[in-house]
Amino acid sequence: MKILLVNPPWKQDDRTGVRAGSRWPHLKIPEEERYMPFPFYLAYATALLKKNNINAKAIDAISENLSYNEFEKKVKKFSPDLLFSEVSTPSLIHDLKLLKKLKENNKCLLAISGPDINIRSKLFLEKHEFIDFVFVGEYEHIILEVAKKLKLKEFNEIKGIIFRNKNEIIINEKRPLLKELDSLPWPDRNDFPMFNYHDCPGGIPEPSAQMWASRGCPYQCTFCAWPQLMYEGSNYRTRNVDNVVNEIEFLVKKKGFRSIYFDDDTFNIGKKRMIDFGNKLKKKNLRIPWAFMGRADLSDKETLSVLRNSGLHAVKYGMESGVQRLVDNANKNLNLKKAIKNILATKELGIKIHLTFTFGLPGETKQTIRQTINLVKFLNPDSVQFSITTPFPGTKFYEKMKKEGKIISNDWNEYDGNTKSVIKTNDLSAIELKAAQDFAYKEWYNFKHLTQRYSKLSPFNLFIMCLKENGPKFTVIKTFKYIKNKHYNYFLKNYKKEKIQI
Repeated sequence: MKILLVNPPWKQDDRTGVRAGSRWPHLKIPEEERYMPFPFYLAYATALLKKNNINAKAIDAISENLSYNEFEKKVKKFSPDLLFSEVSTPSLIHDLKLLKKLKENNKCLLAISGPDINIRSKLFLEKHEFIDFVFVGEYEHIILEVAKKLKLKEFNEIKGIIFRNKNEIIINEKRPLLKELDSLPWPDRNDFPMFNYHDCPGGIPEPSAQMWASRGCPYQCTFCAWPQLMYEGSNYRTRNVDNVVNEIEFLVKKKGFRSIYFDDDTFNIGKKRMIDFGNKLKKKNLRIPWAFMGRADLSDKETLSVLRNSGLHAVKYGMESGVQRLVDNANKNLNLKKAIKNILATKELGIKIHLTFTFGLPGETKQTIRQTINLVKFLNPDSVQFSITTPFPGTKFYEKMKKEGKIISNDWNEYDGNTKSVIKTNDLSAIELKAAQDFAYKEWYNFKHLTQRYSKLSPFNLFIMCLKENGPKFTVIKTFKYIKNKHYNYFLKNYKKEKIQI
């Protein structure tokens, strides 16, 4: 039996989408050109199948930048008995159209999975007769059990699947989440273009490997899809610290990676565990810079100092808003004063910072948006992300917005929180929320680049830095704008000013 696991292409006009591995599936904007998340579940499932001597292969068409035709040829060449694909809410309509074509051309069984409540019903399979299975939640062991039962077609006892049995659609019992993460093999990287994945906060050197040291999150933000749809609650689980450190050593010494980024839901939970990790990583003497996604309120100076000594170079902190009331409305359980204190401590230690914010939480107004932008300027991180809060189906945020009549579109193509808003608030329309995102980026751009980067860096050094951080295509675009808008004058004015002072 041959099993093919795929992350299919997702292209629209001149933009590419990210799906597998991303908690925020969306079509990328030019500034994100190089961002490429690692498809963890696909990679773990592929490794588990191979460990059990099953003929399995993975294709990540997005990271390989495959055209639709190239992707279809690769699928045809492998000729799978079971084709498995990840899907997402904003790409769902697109995904189904492509998968139907693949099913017709390859005469194989077809399974899908993803953090989307829409696919988890009898009605969905009744409407889409070409789909044979839906895997619910974490699917590594689900696909392994299905693979073992393919010849006999005995699927009734496999927990966590919805499947088609002739003319009947059967929803099996829910599958408990995997408790022992260390029982899984390390994610497969041989079938994936290892060095194409890019999520390098603070400019950590490439090639950079993305890792998970835990799964789940004890915090229950109303808008966050994965805890509600993949984990069905907090269900926070950790890997053994020694196992994590050993994987880092393997990736550095055997695979040639030069940095590590932990893309956990929340990496820095548990002070004792963090200090233990930092000390054990330092003992390995790998001297490798690394970064993580976490919470600012958990990053006290003592812990950060230990992590810094082990190579911590940068952090991503999810803030959501600069207004405590809005943070509370999202059920984030984040104390902004404590978070701000820890962010300043992070900066004092020389650790680079990326902050993320979202516009559209309950209670959002023009004033709260301005307060958020002002906080960003005060904190002055190295980089920042502004998104529009997206009501992914199945989340508490979706149910609240739907109940209050604040969802203005049921077109899943628009649910990416980047190109447009599908919600409104009491004070702001969907158009105004999108305008707020654009305005925030413009304000940040003017603050960070025009008054800081452009005044302090020579045109040559700025070009080299942009090339390193964003790649050639984006750098060409930025260079054109830099010259057209005469931004070099900021450097010349500052240079003359410093020369006079000397």
